[in-house]
Amino acid sequence: MPIATKAVVKNLTADDIKDLGSKILLSNTYHLYLTPGMEVIKKAGGLHKFMDWEGAILTDSGGFQVFSLSKIRKILPGGVEFRSHLDGSKHLLTPKKVLEIQKIIGSDIAMILDVCPSSTASEKEVGEAVEITTKWAKMAQKEIKKQKHSKQLFFAIIQGGVHKDLRLKALGDLVGIEKNFSAKGGPAFGWDGYAIGGLAVGESNSEMYQVLDYLVPEMPIDKPRYLMGVGTPENIVQAVRRGVDMFDCVIPTREARHGRLYVDLSNGYKYKTVNITNAKFKKDFFPVNKTNLKQYSRAYLHHLFKTGEPLGMRLATLNNLDFYLRLMEQLRSDIKNNKL
Repeated sequence: MPIATKAVVKNLTADDIKDLGSKILLSNTYHLYLTPGMEVIKKAGGLHKFMDWEGAILTDSGGFQVFSLSKIRKILPGGVEFRSHLDGSKHLLTPKKVLEIQKIIGSDIAMILDVCPSSTASEKEVGEAVEITTKWAKMAQKEIKKQKHSKQLFFAIIQGGVHKDLRLKALGDLVGIEKNFSAKGGPAFGWDGYAIGGLAVGESNSEMYQVLDYLVPEMPIDKPRYLMGVGTPENIVQAVRRGVDMFDCVIPTREARHGRLYVDLSNGYKYKTVNITNAKFKKDFFPVNKTNLKQYSRAYLHHLFKTGEPLGMRLATLNNLDFYLRLMEQLRSDIKNNKL
């Protein structure tokens, strides 16, 4: 999923994303809540209309900000209290409020509020994060039950760091929430998907793969499996081999803004990376790629970056997202043809 944190994929329009072939974007609840704010989103008729996007939208819950903004937040039993990074104003996000915000946004997939501990957190701290995340999932479930005719899908998030017992406990707790509710005679309830959080916050690749090796086989086979915040092309290929379905990451757009391009994707998921600002590209008239930017030379893109022209970042972003989306196409094709 291309990242549209603040209702925009940096340097691109919604039509650009559509032309690239992506059918879904990721936006962030916390950032949209602060600016432009829910009044503006509501008046616009929802985020789809606000940003002129006809595809699907997944909104993160703000749980990652619990990790990334640790210096300006406080975790409370009922939610997380933030100091806005924009003006210092105080805000309380609860599982209920996060769902209410995502309803106004009108996202197609809403994530449940969670606590994302850092990779340096102690096992005790990670365990506490799991307990709170489970508690908040139960609170969120009560709100979801009230939305009987909602078309939104709801994904729960599995935390637990690199601790096998905590990861499996977190998964068991989330699966148990829907089973316990159904056992009490309530209407049909179930998470529409399961996300794996906290594996893009400083852990090594080997640690991430170890977690996926034991966790993914235990996850419900009939629900999408979403690895949050991951990753490099190698990370994605390895995670797909282990049974993961969905990904998001800032890498393709962020790297593009620094002139780093992903190119020459071939069978076997081989590729190259180039830094277009290097002097060797000044007279390189080879096309940027063979797909959506074949009409532009690497020399021209080098020139755009060297002269500070915004078009350079735009073209580099188009290249990198095209690369990533073609990688996903190749993975889907190989799965279908039993090559992966």
